[in-house]
Amino acid sequence: MSLSMTHQIGALAGTPIPVETGTTTGESTATLSASAVWKPSASSLRCRVQKPDIVDAISPPLSPCRSPILGATRPDLTVACRAFATELKEPATETSAREYREGVAQDKGNGVPVYVMMPLDSVTMNNTVNRRKAMNASLQALKSAGVEGVMMDVWWGLVERDAPGVYNWGGYTELLEMAKKHGLKVQAVMSFHQCGGNVGDSVTIPLPKWAAEEIDRDPDLAYTDQWGRRNYEYVSLGCDTLPVLKGRTPVQCYADFMRAFRDNFKHLLGDTIVEIQVGMGPAGELRYPSYPEQNGTWKFPGIGAFQCYDKYMLSSLKAAAEAASKPEWGSTGPTDAGQYNNWPEDTPFFKKEGGGWDGPYGEFFLGWYSQMLLDHGERILASAKSIFENTGVKISVKVAGIHWHYGTRSHAPELTAGYYNTRFRDGYLPIAQMLARHGAIFNFTCIEMRDHEQPQDALCAPEKLVRQVALATQKAQVPLAGENALPRYDEDAHEQILQASSLNIEGDSQDREMCAFTYLRMNPQLFQEDNWRRFVAFVKKMKEGKDAHRCREQVEREAEHFVHVTQPLLQEAAVAHMH
Repeated sequence: MSLSMTHQIGALAGTPIPVETGTTTGESTATLSASAVWKPSASSLRCRVQKPDIVDAISPPLSPCRSPILGATRPDLTVACRAFATELKEPATETSAREYREGVAQDKGNGVPVYVMMPLDSVTMNNTVNRRKAMNASLQALKSAGVEGVMMDVWWGLVERDAPGVYNWGGYTELLEMAKKHGLKVQAVMSFHQCGGNVGDSVTIPLPKWAAEEIDRDPDLAYTDQWGRRNYEYVSLGCDTLPVLKGRTPVQCYADFMRAFRDNFKHLLGDTIVEIQVGMGPAGELRYPSYPEQNGTWKFPGIGAFQCYDKYMLSSLKAAAEAASKPEWGSTGPTDAGQYNNWPEDTPFFKKEGGGWDGPYGEFFLGWYSQMLLDHGERILASAKSIFENTGVKISVKVAGIHWHYGTRSHAPELTAGYYNTRFRDGYLPIAQMLARHGAIFNFTCIEMRDHEQPQDALCAPEKLVRQVALATQKAQVPLAGENALPRYDEDAHEQILQASSLNIEGDSQDREMCAFTYLRMNPQLFQEDNWRRFVAFVKKMKEGKDAHRCREQVEREAEHFVHVTQPLLQEAAVAHMH
């Protein structure tokens, strides 16, 4: 008996497949149990695959942990055969989702749920879903692959664009319902920054018009460097508690936005929406915009520049210096810290021998600068925690993986970003402890990178950095989640993520794993046949966890047939994407 493509896939899943019958008006929908006409061999393979029309072009990553050196994508036939052997056992999926919501999945050794970051422009400037058909098909494909859910940016500049307190949830309502329909969980990012200005920002979504008007009136609301260059990606944390945005403080604006989101989507919280990631700076990360790529200001691997020269930050610095009985330290930040594209040894402040960073003034300034960032995080987290309390969602905060010049003593790029991390001081433990106080998840980037892939003259060390962060979160007892900083589809990157997410720190993981991993990003490249095969295999390995002892031969046998059956489906989707 010859089965249609839909029937063949349904046969593999052993589930009824809706079949369109008839072509006239009022056509009916019949249901055929594919398993009644074709029985799979006895095995634990259970797959659900729907037609994945490929998603339209989307941008690369928002997170700016940039390295120009990427591992090449290598087709691997063994991995390809394994790729579609996705095991979607309902009770296990429900358990992992429940444990993730309760924040205990990382200690169970039951694998790491994988989320996929959605396109930056998933919702249009007209507040509708962008490329609706492709989006729907892509979500179907992700679900079929065993993906736990998706991460989506909820843009302040879209939702509250026209007037303070007037929220248009338009496209997000439809997008969230779409995710729910496909059984996907959602990590919703409260994106209080602008989109545009970092590598991969192929769309521009500015801050709300009314907020931009206030910044135009008072340019000191924007982060400012020592040369007077303004950065409009995010409102300066120096005015967090001042009523500078049409009578509200920035923190009040963020809280009101989160409260409106909670009230509008309360029926989805804790079930479909399982995590709220609270944006706290440029690219949604808790940091200063110290390495802005717009207009070529900064290029990898420059040290960046301090962002404390707006009048509100300088006022705080002056008060801190006076409190320390050093008023002479309060008029400006370091004047000998070089420029954006210098290297540490080019500057008196960051050089290893006798650098200002390691002296009394350096300790005072860096302590103040990093504490301002921690206080900013604390204020917003306190609001988020109270707003989403008892809703069943977890709160998370994203921290940038600044891995270049990590091998130097001063760690200059981390210092300019606000992370007081040097060879002699752990800058990530205070962040982890702050998150722990609010029960938040520590979300970290650059999980896919290997030290040897990076420019060694810049002493890049992403693996060592990830290890340091894992130790800090372990000590603070805060859950750790991860993201890849750059789009990667190759086996080497997947293996690195698998290794990093297992949290085997110094040979002792203590049955601890990351609580979740978010893969960057949903785009046409992900659905290309070889990339897709590798990705599905990767998702499966992540879900199985570090203690999986499943027979590889059995997986390969099951996968071989699955790949054969679904190949025409992917080809059909690719053709649809081209039209």
